[in-house]
Amino acid sequence: MSVGTGFSPRSVLFVPGHRPDMLAKVARARPDGVIVDLEDAVAPSAKEAARDTALTALAADRPGAGAVLLRINGVGTPWFEADVAAAAEVIRIGALDGVVLPKYEHPAQLTALRAALPDGAVVIVGLESALGVADARPLLVERPDAAYFGAEDYIADLGGRRTPDGAEVLYARSQVCLAARLAGVAALDQVVVAVRDADAFRADAEQGRALGFRGKICLHPVQVSIAHEVFTPSPAELDHARAVLAAAETGVGLVDGQMVDAVHVAMAHAVLARAPR
Repeated sequence: MSVGTGFSPRSVLFVPGHRPDMLAKVARARPDGVIVDLEDAVAPSAKEAARDTALTALAADRPGAGAVLLRINGVGTPWFEADVAAAAEVIRIGALDGVVLPKYEHPAQLTALRAALPDGAVVIVGLESALGVADARPLLVERPDAAYFGAEDYIADLGGRRTPDGAEVLYARSQVCLAARLAGVAALDQVVVAVRDADAFRADAEQGRALGFRGKICLHPVQVSIAHEVFTPSPAELDHARAVLAAAETGVGLVDGQMVDAVHVAMAHAVLARAPR
């Protein structure tokens, strides 16, 4: 499929590259994207076998998701070049839409990766190191199709520690979201590693949406439906947005007791743009 330049998923579900049996179950969750992971989910000794297993499975039966992507190993690792070459072949036959580049830190990395992939291939980049977050704006000016914030790797790079309220990553999370907005790139929010804690995922997703993220990385199928609820405007939000636009057209200054001005009109258009098709 052609994902297109408006690629802005509400959910991307990670599946370990060495577990092709899990790909068949992706369609049940109906994520906007699935990412077959050759990086963090696979031990160094199993990287090459996982690559062959994952790409053979993808070529045989494309998973049921809006976009199918492969997270390759990072630039400078022993597996990077072979990952890119193998991904390019599977993209050419239509079984894969693109790749995810982890730990993106230099614009030349994206330039070289795009040159090695077929035209139109989707590239998502991960900003998940101190340097990547600090240089988020010049990195995203290069216009990948989307970017995600990797909180766990970022804190590990800093030598900090994760806490339940996430205050230690709020600055970095906001920095990535802001840089993505300025570049016109879809921003995907951090993972919630407590995969069976639906309340924790929902609270984190709500905070991410409030910050301006357009979607969220999911580690478990249960998280996908919650991400869709949070990042899709509710009927009440859509009704309010329509009321704001109607009020602006007729010159009415208030909706539900709140003033309507140009900012609220812009926000209403943004809400309606995310309405389910």
